[in-house]
Amino acid sequence: MSNPLFNVHFTAEGACVGKLRNEVTLTALEPFTVTRMLATDEGKFQGGDDTAPTPLEFFLTGLVGCLMTQVRVFARRLKVEVDDVKVLCRARWEAHPDDIGPYQGSPVGFEIDVDVTSAADPDRVAELVSAARRGCFVEQTLTRANAIEHTLKINGTAWQEDK
Repeated sequence: MSNPLFNVHFTAEGACVGKLRNEVTLTALEPFTVTRMLATDEGKFQGGDDTAPTPLEFFLTGLVGCLMTQVRVFARRLKVEVDDVKVLCRARWEAHPDDIGPYQGSPVGFEIDVDVTSAADPDRVAELVSAARRGCFVEQTLTRANAIEHTLKINGTAWQEDK
């Protein structure tokens, strides 16, 4: 690939603060800097107290919000007049038996409806949405295999690769 126009770099550090409540400190390092705290919890089904959105709720908010943002940002840059954008995402997962844990999560799929109100030529609007999808970091993360590396520290020992 060519040289990037800009880099996006975040860190997220979580701490357990309740039965299943977590407080995650997110720090944006590039292309802007900001630190925010977001809490997650689980509902009664998983044994939580339902004090905050679940991680999956944040995940889907990120997907829908990213796509909607990119449509509006790209509309400005591509000079396509957009009056309104609505996105509906239907997402499904399944929990399957696991040899070690209680279950293993498995994605079934995502269906995303993008509803754009615009006086612009419909072909230009379709090009805009296609470009926005390619620019949506969350959607692009879902469309590709990603390397995720874990390290593990137990009781203050040295970091080790988690298998």
